[in-house]
Order: sequence, then C-alpha cells, then structure tokens
Amino acid sequence: MKAQTHPRCDQTAAWAALHGHYQAHGRGFDLREAFARDAGRFEALSVQAPDVFADLSKNLLDTATLHFLLDLARECGLEARRDAMLRGDPINSTEGRAVLHTALRAPRGAATPFNADVHAVLDAMLAYAEQVRADEDLTDIVNIGIGGSDLGPQMVVPALDAYALHGKRLHFVSNVDGHDISPVLRGLDPQRTLFIIASKTFTTQETMANAAVARDWFTQRGGTDIARHFAATTTNVAAAAQFGIRTTFGFWDWVGGRYSLWSAIGLPIAIAIGAQHFRALLAGAHAMDQHFAHAPLAQNLPVLLGLLDVWYRNFHGFSSRSVAPYHQGLARLPAYLQQLEMESNGKRVDTAGNALPFATSPVVWGEPGTNGQHAYFQMLHQGTAGVPVEFIAVKTPSHPHADLHTKLLANCLAQSQALMLGKSPADALGEKAPTAAPGIDPQVLSHHRSFPGNRPSTTLLLDALTPHSLGALVALYEHRVFTSGALWGINSFDQWGVELGKALCSQLLPRLASGDATGLDASTAGLLQRLRS
Repeated sequence: MKAQTHPRCDQTAAWAALHGHYQAHGRGFDLREAFARDAGRFEALSVQAPDVFADLSKNLLDTATLHFLLDLARECGLEARRDAMLRGDPINSTEGRAVLHTALRAPRGAATPFNADVHAVLDAMLAYAEQVRADEDLTDIVNIGIGGSDLGPQMVVPALDAYALHGKRLHFVSNVDGHDISPVLRGLDPQRTLFIIASKTFTTQETMANAAVARDWFTQRGGTDIARHFAATTTNVAAAAQFGIRTTFGFWDWVGGRYSLWSAIGLPIAIAIGAQHFRALLAGAHAMDQHFAHAPLAQNLPVLLGLLDVWYRNFHGFSSRSVAPYHQGLARLPAYLQQLEMESNGKRVDTAGNALPFATSPVVWGEPGTNGQHAYFQMLHQGTAGVPVEFIAVKTPSHPHADLHTKLLANCLAQSQALMLGKSPADALGEKAPTAAPGIDPQVLSHHRSFPGNRPSTTLLLDALTPHSLGALVALYEHRVFTSGALWGINSFDQWGVELGKALCSQLLPRLASGDATGLDASTAGLLQRLRS
C-alpha cells in the first residue's frame, strides 16, 4: 500500500509518548483528586469559541495530557490537512472530490471556492422560500428526503421553533416504510400543500418511492398543478422535470449529504425561519469555521474535542459517547450527530487502504434531558462500562416559564457533578433508603446504592439557542469529526458502507414478487418464503 502524505497517528513518536503518559498517569486518573490538587482547573480547561463555551474540566485529562495530544495533532499534520480541506483540495480521495461545505456559509465576496455560484443558488432558494412564506394558500410543507436530505432540516426546524413562521406546518418523510408517509398525508389538503423532493441525484430509492406516493395522492385527490405544489433540491434537473417539477435548486458533488443543510437542502429550514434567520444560521457556522481555521490548536475547540475523542477511543477504550442536550428543541441532535460522526468515521482502513490496528468512530447516542435521566442514566451512573457524556445547556430560554428552565439547568449541572463525584458504599450506608425492602442487609444495600464516580463529561453552554448559535454548534461538531478522522488517517467523506445493502436490495426486490430463491443463502431464502407465505 502507498504511504500517506502525513503520518497516521499510531505511526508517530507522539503516539508512543502519549501511550507512555497513559500508562503512567492516564489510566489511573481521578477527577476528584485533580480538582482537589488544582484550584484553577476549571479556568485552565475551559474554552470560549464563537457562541459556544466548553467546560472540559470534568474529563480524564490535565494540561500534561493536552500537551501530548497537541504534539500528536502537529505530528499528524492536522493544520495542513485542515488547510487542504478549506482550500478545496480533493481530500475525498476515493471519489476524487473536494470537501467544501464550509464554502456554503462563507459570506458573499469571500475568497473561497465557488463563492459566486454558492450565492447565486442561495439567493434564488431564499427568494423562493420567502415566496412560499408569503403564500397564505400553502399551509403545509412536506420535505421528502433521507439521510442528510432529512436529518439536518428535521433537526434544525424544531430547534429554531422560536423563529418559525406561525401558520406553516413543516412535515418530514424519510423512511420507505409506508407508516411514515401515511399519517402525514392523512391530515393534508392537496391544494394547500407543498412537497419538497430532496435528493442530490433524484434517484435515491426511498425518496423517489415516497415522492411517487405523494404525487399519486395529490392527483387522486384532484390536484393538477404539480409545478406549483412540488419543488426539488437536486442536481438532476432533467429527472425532476420529467417528474413534473419546474422549481429546482441544485448543489454540487463537493457537498456531502451529512454536510448539506447549509445548501439548497436547507430549503425547508428557510421556509420555516425566513431568509434573514437562515443567513444568520450560515453566519454562525462561518464564525466557527474561522475559529477552526485560525485559532491556535491549544485554544481551538473543535481540535480539542477531536483530540479528546482519540484519547477516549484509543487509550481509555470507551466505545460510545452519549449526547444529552438539555433543550427540547435539540431532541433530534443526537440522531443528526449519529450520521455526522458514524458515517464519516465508521471506517476500518486508512486512506491508503491499509487495515487499521485501532478503533475509530464511537457509537453516538442520546436523548434530551431530563427524559434521559429517567431512562438510560442508570447505566451511565452505575453500569459496568464507562461512557463519556456531552451535556449541552442553554442559558436563556425562548419561553416564559423561568421556573421550569431553572429546574432544567439544575438537573444538567447535577448530573455532570454526580457522574464525577459518585458515592461510596460508606456514604450510602449512612443514608436512609426511601424504598429499601424490609429486612435487607444495610451492607448489601450500601453497594446497590453506591456510585463509582470519576465518569467523564463535557458541558457545552450556549447563551441562547438562536440561528447563529445553532450554526456555530453544528459546525463545531463537523470540524471535531474532521479532527479525529484526520488523526486516524481515514477518509471521513466517503460512505461506501451504505452501498452493499443498496445493491442487494435491488436484487431482492424482484425475488419478493416472484418467490425465486435460487442461489440465496438459507437464511435469506427462508425469510423470503416466510414473508411471501
């Protein structure tokens, strides 16, 4: 296999030094002792980036650990890799493409690739969004897409509900399962509905199947003006025209699906919040882009979070990370981040095709607080596996219920504190258990009621959830994923792992109709016959 331009993390002197540091200090690190030793730990391990304040002090590291991690980033050529992406070099090597989602949010006139083209499409898309917003006859907008053509808008629209236009209902259909589209269509009036078909190629199986259902539903209920009631965000204008769509907004092959909410794919977002707020969303992301591009590595928040991910995945052996947004508007953020991180960095070979001897993407999962506290936090506090937790808190709510927000923030602070502090069996022994079974041995009960503590967490704090701050937050996660992927030496921008299942699905579709099981493995053949019987 050919050598990479920059060394892979495990092939550096810094990696060996970091391993030695882990063996000597890292694996026995105790957060409670660290805070007792260092009164300035919070200040030393906090970072202010655009719109996002990060408290890293409850993580299993100190300034010495950061020194070793930053040495690793430098030896792996992280800054050069970052600059190559921002410059428009074809860093997506397996597909020969640039990776320029940052160009989608650069301001007009910026010295970024394709700036004039980007703003021509943006202006046209936002003008159409304003037209739809002003059309009182259109009350429902249905976005039909999947993956990046669904997850981004579906996450952003409820997050920015405080900025949404009342009187327009946004719906999202993604799954090819008819149980997704049927309840949406049930409550709609075809004459008051706009369908947006979101597919870069206009060939995505699930999206086009749902689009056909929507068109049939529309015509069967008396709809005749497909050109008025259907729009598309696609590069395949010819296929959209054949479908009957005349209003299309395109984007480019250097826009990966999971990075596409900033492009024409963001049309439903623009309809919901309007052109001015959509531009603020882009501006917030651009501010984080500038921070990533120019802040020194030691104060560069996306870099520090990416380095922390490497530290936890490859040295501490943590296989997952829980994201707990303490804001109901961010309910879909964990699902969005699953695609962003796991599709980007769920790779087993490096850019040269060599098998990796270390783990890459963790499993990313979570639910909003406080709901998660009454579900999976039991495992976070007392389970056998350590799981780093990412708390996201918002200082100022967009609702008038101050007492509820105070309770929410208190819960957020308490959970991160509890994960760190824990409770010893001796402490538990001295407490009365309100629901203890009669006659249970207090010593036994004390072990059931103890918490190991020393479980790491990060807290990200926004002053308010606005279009600008949400843009910055999402861009922060994008660059964090880039950082860990760059150190691992993988291509974070292809997704060949989704292709095999698609190909096999195409082969199995006619078999479900015919029953032909020739050449199939026994399991697939047996299941096919059972489904047909």
